[in-house]
Amino acid sequence: MSRFDLSTPLGRLRTWIDYLLKDHAFLRLGFGNAHWLGPDLVRTNQPSPAQLAYWKRRGVRTVINLRGARDESYYLLEADACSHLGLTLIDAPLDSRDPPEASRVRRARDLFQTIAYPALIHCKSGADRAGLMAVLYRHFHLGEPVSKAISELGKRTLHHREGLTGVLDYTLERYIEEGEPAGLDFLQWVERPEYDPKAIRAQFKASWWGTLLTERLLRRE
Repeated sequence: MSRFDLSTPLGRLRTWIDYLLKDHAFLRLGFGNAHWLGPDLVRTNQPSPAQLAYWKRRGVRTVINLRGARDESYYLLEADACSHLGLTLIDAPLDSRDPPEASRVRRARDLFQTIAYPALIHCKSGADRAGLMAVLYRHFHLGEPVSKAISELGKRTLHHREGLTGVLDYTLERYIEEGEPAGLDFLQWVERPEYDPKAIRAQFKASWWGTLLTERLLRRE
């Protein structure tokens, strides 16, 4: 049974309070960290129901949630809003502090081939997981090399490679050094037996101040 109840006014109020305070939604009400990646996909931070209605008016048909389905206020409100607005909600969780598993890269590739566009992708802050998914969109859907699409992971969208989330940059840079010159796309590279996410994670070293920034000050998910 869910900890939240949207069927009563009091339950909905309690859900909203949790969303605003515990999920830090009050910081995002006037800032969507929104950026169009092409003619048919936009990346944002966690959208509120009102923001989802705005994107619906902009033509968005599909919402890809990179945080995963959880018994949390953000998800209950998002799922409820998408249902009422007629938006297709797809849960496709990614990690921000680990190299992506091949199965998740394959899922991203397949999603970009099959979803109804225009679409919206989001994580919590719109910086790290949304950044990785944006790179994959530009690589698989727009046909760009990762060496160009990697610009989606940057300060412009509040991504900080100096912290633990920099493992995403490190993984992509390893591919650019090894896979791109060999003519492999990113999925082909991660599907090789030699690809070892745990080893890559162990080899990556974050700076102490970057870790302090992302884990303690910004409290990235």
